[in-house]
Amino acid sequence: MKLATFNINGIKARIEALPAWLAEAKPDVVCLQEIKSVDEGFPREIFEDMGFAVETHGQKGFNGVAILSRLPLEDVVRGLPGDASDEQSRWIEATVIGESRSVRVCGLYLPNGNPAPGPKYDYKLAWMARMEARVAELLATEEPLAFCGDYNVIPQPEDAAKPAVWAEDALFLPQTRAAYRRIVNLGLTDAFRAVDQTPGRYSFWDYQAGAWERNNGIRIDHLLLSPQCADLLVTAGIDKAVRGLEKPSDHVPVWVELAL
Repeated sequence: MKLATFNINGIKARIEALPAWLAEAKPDVVCLQEIKSVDEGFPREIFEDMGFAVETHGQKGFNGVAILSRLPLEDVVRGLPGDASDEQSRWIEATVIGESRSVRVCGLYLPNGNPAPGPKYDYKLAWMARMEARVAELLATEEPLAFCGDYNVIPQPEDAAKPAVWAEDALFLPQTRAAYRRIVNLGLTDAFRAVDQTPGRYSFWDYQAGAWERNNGIRIDHLLLSPQCADLLVTAGIDKAVRGLEKPSDHVPVWVELAL
């Protein structure tokens, strides 16, 4: 099973680019972030015609997550538990029914948190604490789990072309990375780094200042796997070339292949 995560930065803006990538890359399951659409406005027919089941958790104008799957989806949950007052659409999970076994896939769009300090950063850290609790809860099931999305976290200096530039940014502050490590240290595996430790591998390049042309990027899109899922890991990669195509997102797909 090929499982991918892709922050598309607006489904309407990527209405041609996303189907083109799906047709070429042939993922079985894709977690999308920043669809920037209410559920009713998501162009599901395009993807259903390509053979995908579509589950969305949308929001008007910003945020929004979705799961596209060529395999059956069951037990869909929308919204990260722990704060009933949170109206931002940043979490969706479902069980993907494979031929031999199933995997619980959680698609997430973690808050950016800038400017920091401030209320947006407080929300980011509180959201990460809620995620930590949900991950711990799901790990107790001892089933294969994949937490896929735009984490808005630069885990290590080697995950940025110019780490010093990010020193005061919410994506790279010590508190952010510590919160991320607490989640990983529950027993998760960074799928990409388990396969590829090469420097200069990024998943995001800003639209400004020639970041793409200079490879001035950061790695903030991650697939974290539970022990039962990591045992199924075959390979992983980043589809960097997508960033150089017409009307690209500022993110590119990151994917894993699992022996399901």
